[in-house]
Amino acid sequence: MIVHSRRNFLKASASAAGLYLIGTSAVAQTLSAGEPADPAGRLVPFPPTSVRLGPGIFQEQEEINARYLDSLKVDRLLHSFRATAGIPSSVTPYKGWEDPTCELRGHFAGGHFLSAVALASASSGNTALKNRGDELVSGLGACQKKIGTGYLSAFSPELFEHLVQGKPVWAPFYTYHKIMAGLLDMYLLTGNIDALQIAEGMGQWAQEFMGNVSSDQRQRMLRTEYGGMNEVLVNLAEISKKERYLDAAHFFEQPGFLDPLAERRDELQGLHANTHVPKIIGAARMYEVTGERRYRDIAEYFLTEVLAARNYAIGNTSLDEHWSTPPNQLKGTLAWTNAECCVAYNLMRLQRHVFSWTSDARWMDAYERALFNCRLGTQNAQGLKQYFFPLAAGYWRAYNSPEESFWCCTGTGAEEFAKFSDTIYFRRGSDIYVNHFISSTLDWKDEGLVLEQVTEFPREQGATLKIKSARPALRNIHVRIPQWTTRDAQVKINGRLLEAVADPGSYLALRKVWQDGDTISISMPMELRQEQLPGDDSVNAALYGPLVLAADLGAIPPNGPERVIHSGDTVPKSLSAASPLPKADAAPDADTKKWIQVESPSELRFTAVGESAKYALMPIYQIDDQRYSVYWRMQSRQKQS
Repeated sequence: MIVHSRRNFLKASASAAGLYLIGTSAVAQTLSAGEPADPAGRLVPFPPTSVRLGPGIFQEQEEINARYLDSLKVDRLLHSFRATAGIPSSVTPYKGWEDPTCELRGHFAGGHFLSAVALASASSGNTALKNRGDELVSGLGACQKKIGTGYLSAFSPELFEHLVQGKPVWAPFYTYHKIMAGLLDMYLLTGNIDALQIAEGMGQWAQEFMGNVSSDQRQRMLRTEYGGMNEVLVNLAEISKKERYLDAAHFFEQPGFLDPLAERRDELQGLHANTHVPKIIGAARMYEVTGERRYRDIAEYFLTEVLAARNYAIGNTSLDEHWSTPPNQLKGTLAWTNAECCVAYNLMRLQRHVFSWTSDARWMDAYERALFNCRLGTQNAQGLKQYFFPLAAGYWRAYNSPEESFWCCTGTGAEEFAKFSDTIYFRRGSDIYVNHFISSTLDWKDEGLVLEQVTEFPREQGATLKIKSARPALRNIHVRIPQWTTRDAQVKINGRLLEAVADPGSYLALRKVWQDGDTISISMPMELRQEQLPGDDSVNAALYGPLVLAADLGAIPPNGPERVIHSGDTVPKSLSAASPLPKADAAPDADTKKWIQVESPSELRFTAVGESAKYALMPIYQIDDQRYSVYWRMQSRQKQS
């Protein structure tokens, strides 16, 4: 095994990690033109400027999110930053987690918002949002210059001193990370050079601050949530070619958390889920820039363990934001406060990294599960986002308010709904990997190749890839054959049926000289199946292909989905406890088709036979204002017999 030394880690390419260098700065030109795109042989995603969504639900949701981002005012986002820097501001600040008294202020205003508008600009060519991002970067730069130390935040450094002194404080480095990440996204995705300079100043301040405390003191400080500080500093090191930021990233590593994972021990019980997933993304990035295998082992074991032993059917994890039980013991955990949406967002980011190393289809299967069941549906028609994802029966969706919430999940949601195109296609050399079935067009200008994907998936059980090529070229096109499809899956090239298709849960490599006008048609039959809740074989969820099905339990309570906002959580006023799970007229090991009928595959309508009633079922992402249930109480085997 070859391990890159610290001295030459800077030879790693940013694109190999999914970082995109599309600006015109000297650094961007050097990296993109002077080094190989994939020195480690990993798969890399196509930059978002190369992929555009086509007509369909993903494009619709992208546009809703863009309208919400466009409704926010830059001067109001800057208010607390200006107040901290001593720059006059007379505008009305936003409330919730952006209120001038909240210790997390700035995480959305200077962080998530920048990442989201940068992604929207790159993914859809939204120049209006790019201009808003540029305006915000300019305002942040003025605040940093006025402070004069490289420090930049919407609160004073006093909150960081609270960390040092062991005083209670929410999460100052969490916010600091979001701001740095937003600035780097503006640089990488839109070419804003000032954003990189501001981020460098922040990185220098963070390194000096953490370098002035002892190792033991740092470990005590790191018990407070710090987001992805290790990740963003690794990214900054790679972009700037300055090793000092890699040294700074090591300040944010916790042996007490990482060592058990390196030894393949699950000691996650009791930990706050979304505090710790970003730390693993940081470990993944450390592997990608240093080649140190231990970091990869940590990331792969962690992801495997969480998805296999701590996940709900929708593809997300956590109760009350924590891993509250031992592995494979989720019995009794269905509640209002399941599956914090930020966790799904970060797990999907981690799945992207691990897939790029392994090309293993299971990670894209998992990504797809979360995409359709944890992300779609968590935004309403006004662009507002969910915080928790209730999995107890009888609850409903609840969303943030337009100007008085700004939760962590508001921010990650704003990013997610701006980057649906970023994982559809990957490449290795001249090979293309088609990971997801989403209406879209890939324009690979360097190769003179356009790949148009025409599909209404999941209403259509397949997709067609149309090739437009400036010249004939020999290449492999790898198409994911999902784990959920049947052995009746078919692939046709130019209308001619292939005699064999790869097994479900793998990639089919199609190698030929591709010419202009060639087509690839993929048929992926869906079927019904059910999955047990880990640790409770009497509770099952029903799925159709990758889609988790939800039972429609009727209208929400008369006073509507009103909510009380308290510390960022949404609490339903009208339900003090969940309803009992609906009872299926089937045993846990029954054939799903015996108690669920497919009424219309194209309309995704289903009927379930309960013990005392019939229920209409639909994909969970279609649930809007209804009360619903994802899980079912199955009959005992004795009763069935």
